Parts: sequence; C-alpha cells; structure tokens
Amino acid sequence: MSEHPDCALIRRGYEAFGKGDMETMGTLMTADVIHHVPGNSPLSGHHKGRDAVLDFYRRVGEETGGTFRLRLDRVLVDGRGHGMSLHTATGDRGDRGIEIHEGLFFTIIGGKITDIDQCTQDIDESDAFWS
Repeated sequence: MSEHPDCALIRRGYEAFGKGDMETMGTLMTADVIHHVPGNSPLSGHHKGRDAVLDFYRRVGEETGGTFRLRLDRVLVDGRGHGMSLHTATGDRGDRGIEIHEGLFFTIIGGKITDIDQCTQDIDESDAFWS
C-alpha cells in the first residue's frame, strides 16, 4: 500500500529540515505560508510568508548552534488537506538543553503546505529554552 501524498509531503519536509536544506523546504510551501509558534519567546508568533518561515527555521539552527533535531514519530492525514505530525525536539542553547514532544498541524492545498500550527507539550519549558 502506498503512502498518501500529504504524508509523503510532510516527511519530505522533515527530511529537508534535518539536512538544513532550505531550498527544498521552500518548494514544499506556498509563497504565503504561515507558521504559527505558540508561547512568549522571541521565536513565538506568526511567521508569515515563505521567506519569513525559512528565516525562522534558519534562526532555530543558529540559536542552537546546529544542535536542534526533530525525531519524527508519526504522520497522520485526513485526505482532505489536513495533516498532523508528532515529533520529539532536542537541542542545546547555551547551558540549556531541551527534549520535548511537539506536534504540527498542516493545511495542504494543491500539494503545498499553506499553514502550520505548532503545538508543544510544555509551553513554559519551550519559552524558557528559547528566551
């Protein structure tokens, strides 16, 4: 049985992110994509547009000295343009480390990601790490 195209799209995104391949990441999103990040840290908020989203991903890498990693645990789709991924995020920033469960909720239109809502197991822990 073959994988649903929306699952494959999300997996390609995780693979590209893991390699730091922002060029491929950009091809998976619409020009007006928005990534919503919860909390009250300097990285929280609504990153609007492909360039802003890619800059956000670059900043995550820079802030953690390249140590930030996502271990993809599961991808779920509904076949109607919605997908969910569950992963464990790890990284080091200064003298702090983090290992936290997170999820992303995707809206997919025409084979491209248009919206990403990020959820986290512990907003306070995430805020402390990124602040």
